[in-house]
Amino acid sequence: MGSQFGLLNYFTCLIMLLYFPNFVVSGKPQVPCYFIFGDSLFDTGNNNQLDTKWKANYPPYGIDFPKGHTGRFTNGRTAADIIGQNLGFDEFIPTYATATDDQISKGVNYASGGAGILDRTGFHNGDRFSFHQQIVHHNSTVSRISRIQKNTTFLKECIYVVNIGMSDYIYNYYLWTGFDRIYNSSLLYSSINYATILIIQYYRQLKALYNLGGRKVALFGLAQLGCTPFMVKSWSAVGKPCSVLVNDAEYVFNNRLKTLVDGLNKLKPDARFTFINTTSILQKKEGAPVTPPSLPIPTKKKKLPDYNKYHARPCCPVKDDWQCIANSTPCPTRTSSTYFDSVHPTEPNNIAIATRSYKALLPTDVYPYDIHQLTQVKL
Repeated sequence: MGSQFGLLNYFTCLIMLLYFPNFVVSGKPQVPCYFIFGDSLFDTGNNNQLDTKWKANYPPYGIDFPKGHTGRFTNGRTAADIIGQNLGFDEFIPTYATATDDQISKGVNYASGGAGILDRTGFHNGDRFSFHQQIVHHNSTVSRISRIQKNTTFLKECIYVVNIGMSDYIYNYYLWTGFDRIYNSSLLYSSINYATILIIQYYRQLKALYNLGGRKVALFGLAQLGCTPFMVKSWSAVGKPCSVLVNDAEYVFNNRLKTLVDGLNKLKPDARFTFINTTSILQKKEGAPVTPPSLPIPTKKKKLPDYNKYHARPCCPVKDDWQCIANSTPCPTRTSSTYFDSVHPTEPNNIAIATRSYKALLPTDVYPYDIHQLTQVKL
């Protein structure tokens, strides 16, 4: 449950540092380049110059990031940032909006807050780069690399990560109450049919990415969206920590995405696609010593509270939607908080996601490869 993720991932991060100290790599990168696609979970500033509300280039976002509020929708690094460090890159991958000719051969970040698999997703808040538009941008990047280096065969050895789909649910399928039904997808389709529509479109987009040289591709599944403070407020029954309705819909999508990975690996034997099971990585395991943020601390005289009565809370004061209020003061317990605003995880949770997607801790974390294994594949 959302409120139970915080300290679990804090302990997970400590375990990773103790037992896998080589995760943060120095020296030569393990792959020649690293390309990042997705939504606000991976966005590091591509939306900063757009006419949009999908922005995080103001405090308290970035309060724990060395360069401050760069456009990351969290307090520190994104999971994509940390994966890049694990891969051995000594600098964060630049955004498409700022990447120079000297930088693009090592990778570009195309992720855009509010982006979805469907082009229409997120339009109510202004401009954003949908996944389709991000692939168009990557086509432009590949053309630039071809002009500069006269060779793009090395792209098959690069790592590509894609974290997309969250917005298609939170800011499309389930966003009509109080918004005069700007999106009618939930009226037109059952959750099963909607997942099918998304996966069909996703398949077409991934084929386009393959045609541009993408051969080692990690696809991130959806986390438990129904446990985010924003969705709990909108869709959960009173007193319940998560929305079962939303999580059930996400479960259908994740299962179909895993099936898509199998299909792509069969159809494209010269490529390797893998599914990152974010829900598994962030899920409370039985017997784990978890104390949710902002809840009573157990003592010898005081038993643990009934956590089922609680749900996760945003670390920063938020607007009526989900974003942090500009220049507000966030909670001091960011190392044990699950969400920074009402949707996006704090850096400790991003560390858990990045570390266990790079090198799986449990068999359920990835399928069939972790990112480290992708780096070792010879194509």
